Amino acid sequence: MKLPVIKNAGELAALVREIGFLPLFRCEIGGFSLEECTPAGYWFVKDVEGPWEWREEIAAGGEIAYAKLFNKKAGFVSKEWYPDFANYRRDGYDFDARYDDGLASMPSKQIMDVLMEHKEGLLSNELKQLAGFGNNGAKGFDTAMTHLQMQTYITASRFEYKLDQKGRPYGWGIGRYAVSEHIFGADWVTSRYTDKPEESKARIAGQVAKLFPDAGVKQVEKVLK
Repeated sequence: MKLPVIKNAGELAALVREIGFLPLFRCEIGGFSLEECTPAGYWFVKDVEGPWEWREEIAAGGEIAYAKLFNKKAGFVSKEWYPDFANYRRDGYDFDARYDDGLASMPSKQIMDVLMEHKEGLLSNELKQLAGFGNNGAKGFDTAMTHLQMQTYITASRFEYKLDQKGRPYGWGIGRYAVSEHIFGADWVTSRYTDKPEESKARIAGQVAKLFPDAGVKQVEKVLK
């Protein structure tokens, strides 16, 4: 399948809802990324909204997950497909059970403990401080954040900007992160838990194969791992 050219957030949202999920950047499967769907004139051009702005609108909409979801890189997953990703990536574990079995790190637990107390989520810099990762605090914040996103325990809920003295936004948007169940609902996120994780993985891989029948098994595995 040749994906359509994308020129705005609405077209991006429609595409993700149609196909289920989409990496932001080029991956092992040719043509399977927003980067390859978007004309060069929409990337890093002053006064032109492009993928960086679109991802902010998508995340704030609450119907499509935006996070590091594809081989530790950013991408989008529709609400419809998110339960399969959660079932596959969590391998049957809620976070507390994963930690109790020694499968999650202390930095990950520090982050989850704080986010469970803040249902509206926290900006990444606020979360870093509150979870004990200051200049002289614990190490491993970025690694733990990546793991928690890949495992679908947390996701970006929106992006916010610093304001100058005149109240004008500037710089890069700062991600606000929240527990996925707080955004999409616990019943929905865990709605595939009655299936085996391997069944969810097979459904996801089958969707990729349907979209890109020429992709090899190893290519699909690398993108989805």
